[in-house]
Amino acid sequence: MLPDSDIRDDQLEAFHLLLSGENVFLTGAAGSGKSFLIRKFLEQFDDKNLFPVLASTGAAAVLVGGRTFHSFFGLGIMEGGPERVFEKAKKDGRLRKRINKVEGIIIDEISMISGDVLDLAERIARHARENEHPFGGLRVIAVGDFAQLPPVNKMGPRNWSFQHSVWQRMQFQKAHLRTNHRTQDAEFLSVLNDIRQGQVTQRVFEFLNDKIKIHDESDSGIRLFPFRNQSEQFNLKQLNKITAPVHVFPTLYWGDAGKIEKWKDTFPVPAELALKEGAEVIFTQNDPQKRWINGTQGVVRQVEDKRITVEKRSGRQVTVDPVSFDLLNAEGEVVMSATQYPLNLGYATTIHKSQGSTLDKVWCDLSQLWEPGQAYVALSRLRDSSGLNLIKWSRNSIKADEDVIAFYGSQA
Repeated sequence: MLPDSDIRDDQLEAFHLLLSGENVFLTGAAGSGKSFLIRKFLEQFDDKNLFPVLASTGAAAVLVGGRTFHSFFGLGIMEGGPERVFEKAKKDGRLRKRINKVEGIIIDEISMISGDVLDLAERIARHARENEHPFGGLRVIAVGDFAQLPPVNKMGPRNWSFQHSVWQRMQFQKAHLRTNHRTQDAEFLSVLNDIRQGQVTQRVFEFLNDKIKIHDESDSGIRLFPFRNQSEQFNLKQLNKITAPVHVFPTLYWGDAGKIEKWKDTFPVPAELALKEGAEVIFTQNDPQKRWINGTQGVVRQVEDKRITVEKRSGRQVTVDPVSFDLLNAEGEVVMSATQYPLNLGYATTIHKSQGSTLDKVWCDLSQLWEPGQAYVALSRLRDSSGLNLIKWSRNSIKADEDVIAFYGSQA
């Protein structure tokens, strides 16, 4: 089936590769359309369960409507180490049945899945399917950009999946999207590419210095912080400055009480959403009617009869109703859901939570970042460089992992 006209020329080759039946590594810089292309690919299937989307974390799984990689392959928290987990998985009949009834898997944000975790899942799949081909013959589509956020690794060198022998065994066909669809700002794109490489070139130096401004807390735009407590405190501080009455909307949870207490922080909404007319907000979900996307910014104009009217930065006003965010178990069944408006206070968020969103205006401090890719993730959220306001920045915050640079260089 030929793709529709929404797919751009630079994406056609990648789309045809997704339809080819091969294992595919779909990559590209922020804003190149990876998630869009996967949605188009899944539209080709009447039964979406044949190709489940597996995310690296529970929070990411909720946003993409998928399951976690760890739960699907019975990895849990890897208690007892890989061999103990593997022995336990060999005896799990439900796990075996689950792996055998799918045609393939889509691994979202592959950069956050370590090599050891990918290898263990591959061994489990081969055993469950009684097939010695990689992943037991399952087709694997890995999606992500290794130049963005890395796998969690508290000690030792980074355990990138592309460095593990399992990556070579998969024989991925590479689909590299090279056109940025988030911004058409040529100068900004050149700067972003340098920062993605961890390079503070002359143009990066001049560009970032030109964006430094004295922080005006009353100015619109979301603040990107490295730590969650910083964003929560700033949101509360700004909300308290508004004299209008506060409207508090408790999130309604469905599911086992124990699971709710354990997993409610997984959802992209707070336990209670406190808003005032005049408050800045950010949308936390892609709207099926395409009125907003994850990251759309706006201002609350009216709260009436449990309906919220938000004016987007374009000037268009939209009416927002509560929606359900679902957490799926390994079988793809909804085990818990949270019903809330797809909104958060839009004065601040973390760089980590901003990944995947598209923003119009940000204020950020790039002076004390520690993770490769953090600065790139923060800056690449923007549609246009005119929306960037820098409080300060440091050369030491512009980092890229040398192994990642070498990996992409060898694939060029």
